[in-house]
Amino acid sequence: MAHKPVLLISRRLPDPVHERAARDYDAHLNPEDRQYGGLELAEAASRLAADAVMVTPTEKGTREVIEALPDSVRVLATFSVGHDHIDIDAARARGLTVTNTPDVVTEATADVALLCLLGAARRAWEAESLLRRGDWTGWAPTQLLGVHPGGRRLGILGMGRIGVALARRARALGMDLHYCKRTRLPEGEEADLGLTWHDTSESLLEVSDFLSIHIPGSADNHHYLNAERIGLLPKGAVVINTARGTVVDDAALIAALKDGRVRAAGLDVFEGEPAVNPGYLDLPNAFLLPHLGTATLETRTAMGFRALDNVDAVVLRAAEPGDRVV
Repeated sequence: MAHKPVLLISRRLPDPVHERAARDYDAHLNPEDRQYGGLELAEAASRLAADAVMVTPTEKGTREVIEALPDSVRVLATFSVGHDHIDIDAARARGLTVTNTPDVVTEATADVALLCLLGAARRAWEAESLLRRGDWTGWAPTQLLGVHPGGRRLGILGMGRIGVALARRARALGMDLHYCKRTRLPEGEEADLGLTWHDTSESLLEVSDFLSIHIPGSADNHHYLNAERIGLLPKGAVVINTARGTVVDDAALIAALKDGRVRAAGLDVFEGEPAVNPGYLDLPNAFLLPHLGTATLETRTAMGFRALDNVDAVVLRAAEPGDRVV
C-alpha cells in the first residue's frame, strides 16, 4: 500500500470532512475536540512528521509555533476565512503555504448578520427572556416596541462578499443601502443593489441608522469602532458586528448602549473569545450570539472540503491552491 501523506487536523470537524481526510491521508483527527495549547500543535506535527496541518481560529499560529513546525509541514490550511490568528510574515519566512476558505462562508454569515440586525432592532433577547422567566402577562400595545428597519439607512462597512450578500437581504426589507470600500463596486452592481458609495468611513457612519461591520481584524482596524466614531453615528443607531470582535472598543460600545447613544447592538463576535466583556451580559439592548456566523452543517462541511482541496493542491498535486494567503 502506497504511503499516504500525514495530515494533522486540530479540531473535531463534521463527519464528512473526517471521512474524506481519512480516505486520502494518514489523518490524525481530534474526535474529543480537545483544544491544542501553546506549542502542542507543533509538537504533535513533529511527532507525526506531518506533511500538512489543518487549523481553526482557536489555534494561534504565532511566530514561535510556526518556527517550531517540522520541515515536513508544507501547508498550514486554516478552516476559516480570516487568517489574523496566523503570523503570515513568519509563515512567509518559513516558506510555508497558508490557505483559507473564502466563498463558502458567505451566505451563512450574511444570514447571521441579518439575524443580529433584526434581533437587535426588534428586541428579541428581551422578548424571549420575558417568556422564559414566566413574566409575560399578555399582549400590550406598547410592550417591547422596537424599530422597523424598512426605510432606514443601513451602512455596510467593508463591502466584500458577505457585505454584498447582506445588502441583498437588507434590500428585501426595504432598507436604504450605503457602503464604504476602498475600491468602489462596478456601477452596474451598485445600481442592481441600490447602493450609495461613501469614500470615507466617517461619511458612512454619519448616515448609518444601522451599521453592519465587515472589516478584517487587522492591527490597523483594532478598536476601529471607538467612542469618537460612535459619536458620528445618528443618535439611536443599531450596531451589528459579525466580523471580528477586535474591531469594536467594547468599553465605548457598552457606554453608548447604556446611555442610549446607541439603541441596540447585535454581536456575533467578541474580543478575547470565548470570554465576553461582562458589561454586555446585563444589557437588555445587546443581542448576543456565540460566534455562529458559519454554524450550519452545510457550511462547516463545505469549509472543511475547501480546506482539504487546498491541502490536496499542495501535498497531492503539487499545484497552486485555490485559496492561498501566502
